[in-house]
Order: sequence, then structure tokens, then C-alpha cells
Amino acid sequence: MSLAISPERGSVLMEKISWSTFEALLSDLGEHRGRLAYSEGVLEIMAPTEDHEHAGRLIGRLIEALTEELGIEIKSVKSTTLKRDDLEKAVEADESYYIGHESVGRKGRRMDLPRESPPDLAIEIDITSKSLPRLPIHAAIGVREVWTWAKGKVAFRVLEASGSYEGVERSRVLPMLAAADVNLWLSRAEEYGETKLIREFRAWVRSDLAQG
Repeated sequence: MSLAISPERGSVLMEKISWSTFEALLSDLGEHRGRLAYSEGVLEIMAPTEDHEHAGRLIGRLIEALTEELGIEIKSVKSTTLKRDDLEKAVEADESYYIGHESVGRKGRRMDLPRESPPDLAIEIDITSKSLPRLPIHAAIGVREVWTWAKGKVAFRVLEASGSYEGVERSRVLPMLAAADVNLWLSRAEEYGETKLIREFRAWVRSDLAQG
């Protein structure tokens, strides 16, 4: 096993970690270990910063306000560990949601991948570059759509039949929403308080989207 600690990234990178060792570490480290990703014997654990957490939670609040206003049932599972034992891959997003397949995640049942569907949408915040790319892991697990945030902008990426993500202007799991819409509202976070932002976003959803 090799170990690399990167203070500037706020991460720990471990190589030559077996899947069984990873699962033991997952159990031993508990819930307050940071965000992790595992693939091909490499494990990265990142400690989210305040800005990282704020960006992810704000995007999550926009999703939750939108679905509440439009009556779309969802289940939020935040940073639940998504694992595929058969592929020996795992990842924890900053936020994640069942949308459309919401009933799969009801009643607090643990996800049994691959026999059950993974969340439909994941949010990945990239304030510091990650040593272990998350998108290929999400793709292998089968997350239908990932929204990535970097340098103040959100990009929508959808899983294609090729097994990789392609950038799109409009969401497929929430087709009434464009990336430009999300970026417009996120840009207003610099001048609005969070409560005012969400309140005005709700009003926009009711006036511009609910009638569509």
C-alpha cells in the first residue's frame, strides 16, 4: 500500500488497496470520513471545505424547491456510498437523488447494486482537482445524470449508451430545466441571501415552469 496526503487538495490517496480492505475501512472510518471514491485498487478520501459544502447544498436546494413546486416526487440520498461489488467501484457524490425512479429508494431500504437502480442524479463539486476522477465511476455504476460544478458554473452531463457522459444543455431527468437556468440563479447567490434566492427561485418556477 502507498499513501499520499495532499493538504492543498484536502485529500488522502491510497493505492494498492484491495476491495475487502476498502470495505473494512469503510466500516471502520464511520460516517464522518469525508467523500470517498474507489476504483481499481485506488482509494481517495476528500475533506470538503465550507465553500464545497455550500455550493453542493445550494444546488441541492434548487432541485428540491423545483420538485416541490412542480409536485415531482424525489428521494434525496445525499452522499450515500454507491458501490458495485462486482466491479469493485464505489463513489460518494456531494448530493444525489432518485427522480422518476424515486420508489426504488423508498422506506429507507439500502441500495443493493446492481440489482436495484442507482440514483438518477448526482451532484459533484470540483473546487480542488481530484486525483481519482469520479465521472467514470458514476458511469460504471449507472448514474443517469451528473451535474458538475467548477469555477462557479454547473454543467449537465448525461450517460450515453457508449458508457460515458456527454455534456447537454438541458437536463434529461428534469427536462424543464437548462444548465443556463441553474447558472443564472447561482450567479445571483453573490448578491442575494440564500433564503431570498430560494424564495425568488420558487416564484420563477411557479410563473415560468409550472404553466409549461
